[in-house]
Amino acid sequence: MAEPLKAMYNQEFLRGFGMKVQAAYPPFEPERFVAAVMKESWEALELKGRMRRITETLGSFLPQRYEEALEIMYAIDEECVGFPYLFFPDFVEVFGGREEHFELSMAALERFTPKSSAEFAVRPFLLRDPQRTMARMLVWAEHPGEHVRRLASEGSRPRLPWGQALPMFKRDPSPVLPVLEKLKADPSLYVRKSVANNLNDIAKDHPDIVRDTARRWMGSNAHTDWIVRHGCRSLIRKADPEIMALFGYAPEESGAPLVSAAVIAIDPDGLHIGDSCELRYALTVREGESVRIRVEYGIDFVKARGQTSRKLFLLSDRTVPGGSRLTGTRTHRWADLTTRKHYPGEHRITLLVNGREAASTSLLLRPQL
Repeated sequence: MAEPLKAMYNQEFLRGFGMKVQAAYPPFEPERFVAAVMKESWEALELKGRMRRITETLGSFLPQRYEEALEIMYAIDEECVGFPYLFFPDFVEVFGGREEHFELSMAALERFTPKSSAEFAVRPFLLRDPQRTMARMLVWAEHPGEHVRRLASEGSRPRLPWGQALPMFKRDPSPVLPVLEKLKADPSLYVRKSVANNLNDIAKDHPDIVRDTARRWMGSNAHTDWIVRHGCRSLIRKADPEIMALFGYAPEESGAPLVSAAVIAIDPDGLHIGDSCELRYALTVREGESVRIRVEYGIDFVKARGQTSRKLFLLSDRTVPGGSRLTGTRTHRWADLTTRKHYPGEHRITLLVNGREAASTSLLLRPQL
């Protein structure tokens, strides 16, 4: 079994980091620092809890003046690169939130983000002072470094996974849009992915804004088209009519259904949690011109209280000649994941073409043996 990510914060790592700090700040005591970090309850702490423990302990061992503490961190940050050093921007979040430290903290986040991303640490600043912080984001959006440009987009996402939500941007994302405009043709894929994810976040609360943005942006630049496509993925999964038309997916026509015949089957149609099954599907597209189709299967997963929640899985997305017959198989695993827990019961499984149900079947899921 793979070692949990939190295990990277171990005694060896902490002692090595402490030695780096001591080289820049001789009064620092690495062994006392390690002992203070790994005191009672350390083993029970998860990843973010361990990172915050390191941050807070570091703050108690460095000079109390924030400016002096940052200078020590600046002296070693070139040696502290990568995911484990997320506590560098976290230090700014914890100790640099006072109004008089704003400029110093923004400069620190800009400096630390290429080494250990600051998209989580910047969010409390947005919550306290969104106007001032978004003004800095606009500056960052024109930075020569891709990591800083990405911070402008990723840090302002309304629904950043594992990060604090930004309810004011859920209600009104208009302050975020000028940042995305600056980055809509960014040469860096790293940045473009973030812009697309930001748009996708906005689409969950304000689909009309994303529809308008997609129409304006589409066709202006290949990089922008890529962003639009990925930023509209939730709307595509929902078969939003305007977005489906924008990307050329074939609509239903009166008297000429898009799919003339379809079937989906499962083998076996009864199994236990942890098992796998094979899905087989076949469909025939209407005669006539070539059409673009998106073929998915949806599973109405039974939840803990008996209600169901549908999740879609992509099978095919392409343009096919009229009259085409498409077939395929897919193995689906019913093992529990960190993001999904399975529950016994009858699960409806549906074949969808451009968001419309074309065929369905069901599977009985039994408790794990």
